[in-house]
Amino acid sequence: MQTAAVVLSLLLAVALAGSAVAKLVRVPAVVASITGVGWPADRIWVLAVVELVGALGLLVGLAAPGIGLAAAVGATLYFLAAVVSHVRLRQSPAQASVPLLLAVATTAVLAATL
Repeated sequence: MQTAAVVLSLLLAVALAGSAVAKLVRVPAVVASITGVGWPADRIWVLAVVELVGALGLLVGLAAPGIGLAAAVGATLYFLAAVVSHVRLRQSPAQASVPLLLAVATTAVLAATL
């Protein structure tokens, strides 16, 4: 695996884990953003689990590239869905900026992996 793919995978895994922790400890701004797009507050933990599985997949992918590729594809789709959720409700661009940034980062991981 190329050095760029390893570094990007590690950075994205940390970002996914950090995002998951923010959901699990219920950081008010995170909860407001998620519930603002219609996701039930009592199911935010589901999103955190998805992110933790993605982070784990990226880390395992360092040794098993197929798993890393699948994790990067899944993370890209996850963050694109978040962007669509914000755009669909015509929320401010700032609210979609974090998932958009993470979608771009996951796309970079995909490009570096291929």
